[in-house]
Amino acid sequence: MPCFWRTSDLAALLIWGVFVAESSCTNGNQTSQNGSLPETEVNTTLFIQMGAKALLCCPAIPTTKAILITWVIAPRGQPPCRILYKVETKETNETNCTDKRITWPSTPDQSPGLQINAVALGHDGLYSCEIATPQGNFLRRHDLQVLVPPAVSLLPGENRTAVCEAIAGKPAAQIFWSPDGNHVTKQESHSNGTVTVRSTYHWEQNNVSAVFCFVSHGTGNQTLSIELNGSGGRALGSYTPYIISSSIILLIITGFIWLLKIIGFRKCRWTRPEASPAVEEDEMQPYASYTEKSNPLYDTVTKVEVCPASQGEVNGTDWLALSATGI
Repeated sequence: MPCFWRTSDLAALLIWGVFVAESSCTNGNQTSQNGSLPETEVNTTLFIQMGAKALLCCPAIPTTKAILITWVIAPRGQPPCRILYKVETKETNETNCTDKRITWPSTPDQSPGLQINAVALGHDGLYSCEIATPQGNFLRRHDLQVLVPPAVSLLPGENRTAVCEAIAGKPAAQIFWSPDGNHVTKQESHSNGTVTVRSTYHWEQNNVSAVFCFVSHGTGNQTLSIELNGSGGRALGSYTPYIISSSIILLIITGFIWLLKIIGFRKCRWTRPEASPAVEEDEMQPYASYTEKSNPLYDTVTKVEVCPASQGEVNGTDWLALSATGI
């Protein structure tokens, strides 16, 4: 923990340095308190967070005494840019200068400093302002270092481990753990000058309820934590995807059951009109019974009509007997 607080003090100094860099040019055109000229050469280091506005100052020389103001901009890994301003003729000459984000804060007569509207990684480098006067040349050189806040994350691992990352920060962040335990920290440098720091932490105790990761950086400090289950193992938050998956499966099953019920209900409604033929059958039933009752009579008459095979086979006595009966 003492290292953590020392790093915080360093971050405060860095932030104070940025503030001074942005406000020191307000009196840049004044001489020193004793009326003498400032030092002939001054070197400063500026820490500016990416995306912020930066103001780079020239030597504290009144412009009325200046003859020529020269800015040399040399970003790291890029060709330099040169800006010349003649005070007497108010002429400006630029050589190999293409970045439109670097401008004069006002007119060079009033403020010969340079302003970067939105600092990017490409602005990291050396910036020199030289003012030529009848008394001599005065130089002020700035070492501009762009600060990039890292993207931090804390993930639980297996067997009482956790991984804390500070991704693509500039400069490299520092990582501290609580409670005490063993950790292994590695750094990975990127082509744009940023660094990723990855620290793997392991604790021995089984009764650890929470793990804290402290990330210290010049752009600000961050604290991350994870809560552990009762056995001190895997974090409870890591089970969230499984809980979400079970809920989705339950919703799918419930929706499928409701779909089956809807289909069954519609099927019952479609098959209900088929009961109408039974009514027609009931309506035809009296006619059928009448037919059945008529059949015996029809059969009797038929038997009576077909009994005599031929008229020649019936003798006289039998014919008279039939006639007597009235049939």
